[in-house]
Amino acid sequence: MLAFGAHPDDIEFGCGGVIAKESRTGRTAHFVICSRGESSTHGTPAHRVIEANRSAALLGARLEFIELDGDAHLEVRTAHAIKLAGIIRRVRPGVVLAPSLVGNQHPDHAQLGQLVRDACRLARYGGIKELRRAPVHAIEQLFYYAVTPEAEPADLTPVLIDVSAPDVLKAWTSAMEAHVSQAATRNYVELQLTRARLRGLRAGVGHAIALFPNDPLVLDSLAQAGHAARRF
Repeated sequence: MLAFGAHPDDIEFGCGGVIAKESRTGRTAHFVICSRGESSTHGTPAHRVIEANRSAALLGARLEFIELDGDAHLEVRTAHAIKLAGIIRRVRPGVVLAPSLVGNQHPDHAQLGQLVRDACRLARYGGIKELRRAPVHAIEQLFYYAVTPEAEPADLTPVLIDVSAPDVLKAWTSAMEAHVSQAATRNYVELQLTRARLRGLRAGVGHAIALFPNDPLVLDSLAQAGHAARRF
């Protein structure tokens, strides 16, 4: 499982509970962070890198930082998409997670979501000269996560991931709290837990996180479908 974040805390706040749950089932998680939060109001880049490493460890994930255009300067460029495609070929994930494409959020989020979407496609093409050193790779599924409620796509039906298990909630909460520079300024942790609680109530579970599929899911059997969210 490969998750991309524009800033050091995006993955944790947007879908950290999903990472915690998947890693506890033995699934490998790898984070790629595309800036060090150098334009943020609170926290220095060096401090935020330390927070990100602590947080990723709590979720059981590996972490790497890459250089694109910098915090609050990210642009959609073919070169960036190819660079991300190279990471996809190297990591060879089954599932990729990226910020949603909704425009009403930090602009870096939507820009990165578009770059990741393009990169997932480019990773499959064998003739791209910049990528020829690594074998082609086709992912199984791309999911978008929403860092804020405003970033939730209105045109995509979400898949809800049950993150109610106490050890998962504890790991997720601790991972968010590890971003001290951000969590100390606003009630970000409470916001995300409340969002998950509301999703869970509707679905008949304790807490749930919404992921939004880029493409229709393909099931081998209806037995894999689980239950519908209309459980309240």
